Amino acid sequence: MNPYTSSGSVATMTANVSGNDNLNDLGDGPRQPGDPERYPVGAVTRRLLGYVRPHRISFVASFLSAAASVILQLYTPILIGEGIDLIAAGQVDFDALLPLVTKLAIVVVGAAAFQWLQGYCVNRLSYETVRDMRVEASDKLSRMPLSFIDSHAHGDLMSRVVNDVDQVGDGLLQGFTQLFTGVITIVGTLAFMLSINLTMTLVVVLVTPLSIFAAGAIAKLSNKSFTAQQRIQGQLGGHIEEYVGEQKLVDAFAYGSNAQASFDALNAELYTAGERAQFMGSLSNPGTRFINNIIYAVVAVIGCVGVITGVPAALTVGGVQIFLSYANQYTKPFNEVTNVITQIQTAYASARRMFALLDAREQEPDASDAVELAAPQGEVAFEHVDFSYVSDRKLLQDICIEAKPGMRFALVGPTGCGKTTLINLLLRFYDIDAGRIAVDGRSSRDYTRASLRRAFGMVLQDTWLFEGTVADNIAYGCPDATREQVIEAAKRAHAHKFIVQLPQGYDTVIGEDGGTFSQGQKQLLCIARVMLTDPAILLLDEATSSIDTRTELQVQAAFDELMAGRTSFVVAHRLSTIRNADCILVMRDGEIIERGTHDELLAADGFYADLYRSQFAQ
Repeated sequence: MNPYTSSGSVATMTANVSGNDNLNDLGDGPRQPGDPERYPVGAVTRRLLGYVRPHRISFVASFLSAAASVILQLYTPILIGEGIDLIAAGQVDFDALLPLVTKLAIVVVGAAAFQWLQGYCVNRLSYETVRDMRVEASDKLSRMPLSFIDSHAHGDLMSRVVNDVDQVGDGLLQGFTQLFTGVITIVGTLAFMLSINLTMTLVVVLVTPLSIFAAGAIAKLSNKSFTAQQRIQGQLGGHIEEYVGEQKLVDAFAYGSNAQASFDALNAELYTAGERAQFMGSLSNPGTRFINNIIYAVVAVIGCVGVITGVPAALTVGGVQIFLSYANQYTKPFNEVTNVITQIQTAYASARRMFALLDAREQEPDASDAVELAAPQGEVAFEHVDFSYVSDRKLLQDICIEAKPGMRFALVGPTGCGKTTLINLLLRFYDIDAGRIAVDGRSSRDYTRASLRRAFGMVLQDTWLFEGTVADNIAYGCPDATREQVIEAAKRAHAHKFIVQLPQGYDTVIGEDGGTFSQGQKQLLCIARVMLTDPAILLLDEATSSIDTRTELQVQAAFDELMAGRTSFVVAHRLSTIRNADCILVMRDGEIIERGTHDELLAADGFYADLYRSQFAQ
């Protein structure tokens, strides 16, 4: 669903409005994504834990289940060791062994049950946290100014909301599992080993830090590689979205080989970064396992010497087996953490990208005393308005327009002169630099954005249709409209005839962006959409540019009926469509250089007259 509509923008919007003017930068806009200096590991961890806090029940249940599971697993070696000591010189004490085996079976089953419960709680915690993150990211996009959307690759933004959040979820799932079991296992094994033999415990504890230092050093080296991998993956997503979305244009200009070359370059860069990141991450597990195997061997040698000589500690064969099991379980958490270090590093890199989006500057909120625009009359005024997308490059200068209710204004001029920008300013997609825009005698800033935009009906040159039925697309701005109202709007837009010829008529499901519909048919559906909303002010930006001449005459007649008594602003390049306008505003280089009716401007023999003659000269 279009993000603008969820924040109260124009209900009849048909596409993302970016205007005809270039937007090169955001000035002091949002922070750059994935900046490790702005998002250190500690800050990212604390922020991620903030998402976990609302689901503390699952968190506590996971912790208790992990504790119970680990305690039972640590009790298992003691039972096995006692069983080994009951077997001596070929003699087996079956009377003592059978109850021990029964107890062992109960402990093993209980440990498995608690381990399953822990996995269930951790999975639920991870999925609930990811859901909250994705909802927050989606809501954030709906509150972002149009300048942010215009200046960022749409594929990269989608990658942050979808792929990066999934990566964070995978990292949380792995990380929390290892954190819960690892901490409890380490503490529990230390306690059990100390209760058996202090000397052997010191040997294990003194050698273990080597494993921790090795894993930490490798993780620090691989962090930059994983950050670069996620950044390039976002760029690749933006590249694919851009070219897939405009595949017809790519084919029309035979640009496929160039597009493929760009893709190959990005893909190769991603391969290099990914290979480097995976290589660095893969060093952790074998490195720590090597150190842990050394610990295991040292414990085995010292234990065997103790069984034979009683030095440095008197142990039984079963006691050595218990200690070997504990030494292995003590080092196991370090092995597991380093084994999933790739997922953890990727999760942190993705979290930085997601937090960069969440921390980006939102659009200025409505004023605290903003009022609802109820029953708009359609009076609009531009009073000495200045505006620029970039501070050092002026676009609109000293724009003055006074539109009484019911007047029809036409905006004409060369491409890039600021016509569509005026439409964007009316809807407060951008805020002006100087001057004032008034609606019904009050500044547009005095109204809430949602109520202001509901007063406008808009049809753009670029159509926008979503995947759904034809009726749903027409009723996008009026979800509660009846089927009869939808059909009436389609008839007024001259779309009814081709709709009823579809396999399921108004219930026909169309694909994203209109599927196989022609450009003209998609435009007619968008026109029907705005007709259904019955707005007070109409904004038509080249609304009939994709329709054949005969259909244009029919739709223009429908527009004449719709515009009767309503204020209208029409952007047009075909001057034949605006002859009946009450006032034609001629723009060039961001200024209104001429204004008047069609006949008055022809009589003035100025810029408009030159444009008109250039279109109709024989």
